[in-house]
Amino acid sequence: MTTIALAATDGMLHFEIAMACEIFVRDPSGLADPWYDLMICGQGPTGVGRFRLEPDAGLDHLAQADTVIIPAVEDVDADLPPELIDAVRAAHANGKRLVSLCTGAFVLAEAGVLDGLRATTHWAHTDVLAERYPRVTVDPDVLYVDNGDVLASAGKAAAIDLCLHLIRRDHGSTVANAVARRLVVPPHRAGGQAQFVTTPVPARDDHPLANLFPWAMTRLDQPLTVEDLARHANMSSRNLARLFRSATGTTPLQWLSTQRVRRAQELLENTDDSIDAIAEAAGMGTATTLRRHFHRTVGVAPDAYRRTFNTD
Repeated sequence: MTTIALAATDGMLHFEIAMACEIFVRDPSGLADPWYDLMICGQGPTGVGRFRLEPDAGLDHLAQADTVIIPAVEDVDADLPPELIDAVRAAHANGKRLVSLCTGAFVLAEAGVLDGLRATTHWAHTDVLAERYPRVTVDPDVLYVDNGDVLASAGKAAAIDLCLHLIRRDHGSTVANAVARRLVVPPHRAGGQAQFVTTPVPARDDHPLANLFPWAMTRLDQPLTVEDLARHANMSSRNLARLFRSATGTTPLQWLSTQRVRRAQELLENTDDSIDAIAEAAGMGTATTLRRHFHRTVGVAPDAYRRTFNTD
C-alpha cells in the first residue's frame, strides 16, 4: 500500500485534505520502507474552502493508486461531481483500498461502494446518510469503521485516528506512534470508541484521574483490578467507573485490556521474546489469554503480527 491518491474536487473541505497530506507525506520514524507516495487527484484547479489547489493528476489516476482517500464534502445535500463518482467506482472495481474521511462517506455511498457494509460519518450527518443510502449499515457511535479494503471515519479528529490506523495496519504501532508524536495527538483511539466524547483522555493536571493513567501504565504486568485502580485514585469503584467513562469513553477493564494489547504489540515488534514471556509482561498471564484478546482487538494472531511488523 505505497501509493495514495487523495481526491480533491470543488466543495471539499481543506482540513481533511491538508491533514492527509501532513500525515502521509513523510515518515518521522525512519523505519517504514517504502513510505507512501502521495498524489492529489482532481479536475484542474480546485476550490478547497478559501484556498485554490492544483492537483498533481486527474481523477482517472485514482484507479492507479493502492489507496484512495476521499476527504470531506462541505455540503452533503449538493450534487456530487459525476466524474468523482465514476473514478471511485473504477478504483473499487480495480480492487483499490478506499478510505472516506468524515462526510467523504457520502461519495463512497453514492458510488455504491458501501452497499452491504458498515460505515460511519460525522455524527451530525449519520441520520441523513442512513436515510439516503438504506443499503449502508450506518453506525453513528464509532470513530471509524474498517471493512478491510473499505474504511470510513467520523469527523475531523476521527479522520486523524483513521489515518493513524492505516499506518498501524501497514507499518506497525511503532511507526504509527512516531507519526502521532509528531502531530501531538493520542497514538491510538480504537475505532469502536464513541464519537461524542469531549475528553478522550484527562486534559488537566487537576483531573481526578490525571495521576491514575501513568500509574497504571507502569503496572500493566501486574494483576490490576478495578478496586486497585479505585484505591489508587482514592475513590469508590462506582465513582471511578463514572469518571472513566466520561474521560475515555470506555470502562476501566476495557481500557486496561486495550493498553495490554498495545504493550504486546510493541514487544512483538521490537523484541524476540516468546509469546509466553510477552503475555506475562503485558499482564495477560498466559499465551492463550494473550492470543484471545490480541485477535479480538487487532484481528490477527500475535505470531502473524510479529512476522509482519517485527523490525529486527
